[in-house]
Parts: sequence; structure tokens; C-alpha cells
Amino acid sequence: MRKEILPIGSPAANAPYSPVVRAGGLLYISGQVGTGADGRLVEGGFEAQCRQCLKRLEELLKEAGASLDHVVRTTAFLTDMGDYAALNDMYREAFPTDRPARTCIQVAGLPLGAIVEIEALAVAPE
Repeated sequence: MRKEILPIGSPAANAPYSPVVRAGGLLYISGQVGTGADGRLVEGGFEAQCRQCLKRLEELLKEAGASLDHVVRTTAFLTDMGDYAALNDMYREAFPTDRPARTCIQVAGLPLGAIVEIEALAVAPE
């Protein structure tokens, strides 16, 4: 079974993709950048954008009937590995225990000029 989940009130995607796809017992959450409700990047640098990425992931998971507790894997894309320590701090806050597996990759650029993007894979609750 495969089902696209389109969250109500979420900013429109800037490209042709599904924000969340449920396939079998898993939720695939597309990479999220730190945009607000208006679709623009939040101000405040790396920390503000990273917190917004995590907030958007949480909102998408909630729409799919899940939470951050259901996340089993993430991939973080950074434009500057100098932000790695700050990512770790915010990751500890978002996932205080039973942390998901994670990969972190430095990239040359991200959509909308973002400096961080995070995608996730979660177990779908029954």
C-alpha cells in the first residue's frame, strides 16, 4: 500500500514531490527546509532554520498520525559543516532519548538558499 499524505495548511511545495508518503508500515518525509507559513526562510541563521526544519518534520508526522518518537532515521544536509555542533545540540533537544539513526552531509547548496535541510523515515503507527 502506498498513500500520499498532503498536510492541511502546510506551505505549498516549491517542486513536484509529496511531503509525506506512507508505504506499508513506514512514513517517508521529504526533506524540510526552514520555511515559515509564508513559504519564506525564517530569519535568524542556522539555529532558527534548523529549529524550523524540525518543527515542520514534527507537523508532518502529526498529520500522518505519528510523532518524532516514531522516527527511525534522518538525513541532515548542511551547507557548512561548521554548523555540525549546533545541529547536534538541536538534535538532542528534538530526540532526547532513543535517537534515530542519522547521516549528515555537507552540500554545495539547498533549495531557496537554505543552510540546512532534514528528511526523515518513521514507523507508521497502526
